Amino acid sequence: MSVNGISVGDVVTALAGRDEGRLFAVIAADDKDENYVWIADGRSRRADKPKRKKIKHLKLFHAAMFELKEGDRLTNAALRKTISECENSQKS
Repeated sequence: MSVNGISVGDVVTALAGRDEGRLFAVIAADDKDENYVWIADGRSRRADKPKRKKIKHLKLFHAAMFELKEGDRLTNAALRKTISECENSQKS
């Protein structure tokens, strides 16, 4: 599912809130409202307690960094690694 160019598996930058400027991975779309997604970074926002965030408060940083399949378990280490790789690829 893609809303405003943001879909599950993308790495995004938070544009508003206390996490402004930080990178997160979009780990799920909100079932109840298409204007929201669930984000996590594996550190302050763990995979088991993601943050619900409005899409308009996010900016796409890097598309399709990972793929989640039905039944896959997303680990915090995998999130940290994905975000780190994305940051490093932007610096080079």
